Amino acid sequence: MACLLAPGRAPAADPVKIVALGDSLTAGYGLPVADAFPAKLRAALTAKGIAATIANAGVSGDTASGGLERIDWSVPVDASAVIVELGANDALRGIDPKLTEKALDAILTKLEARHLPVLLAGMKAPPNMGADYTKAFDAIYPALAAKHAVIFYPFFLDGVAAGRALNQGDGMHPNAAGVDVIVARMLPKVEELIVKARATRK
Repeated sequence: MACLLAPGRAPAADPVKIVALGDSLTAGYGLPVADAFPAKLRAALTAKGIAATIANAGVSGDTASGGLERIDWSVPVDASAVIVELGANDALRGIDPKLTEKALDAILTKLEARHLPVLLAGMKAPPNMGADYTKAFDAIYPALAAKHAVIFYPFFLDGVAAGRALNQGDGMHPNAAGVDVIVARMLPKVEELIVKARATRK
């Protein structure tokens, strides 16, 4: 049977399913579901006419190692692409950067084996951790992005970290306005991820 379309209407592209694998910054700690990063990101994409679903695979308190332990069930078989946002809790707890790097490396290796395009969102160590720790931790993300040739956004909290008006009372988790800033700044990289995902599944 022929498929009839209204005049001037193009068939909508199949939605790309992106899994946002992260910690409380992804989960939306302290926020209504509609104000969490995945929901606001989907809304921003929809506003641009881009068909995508964003699965919220954020777990508050999760470390990079925790993300690795659950990746097989957090990223289902029908996923088209993954945003990896992990490591903030590692830095807050002073976990050895080598362990964080090892876990993130394993996550990227697993996703690579599944031929899933990845957007790696970097994190930065808090200043109270000292210069040596900060240097070692901050170097993890650009090194892994280069090693695995993934799309890279250097700092998830860029433009939001330490901004009193953009964070909740704890000074660490973005409020709704802060999430808006994150989404706006990351959007070009997410669009790049979607283009890559569509090209991969052809």
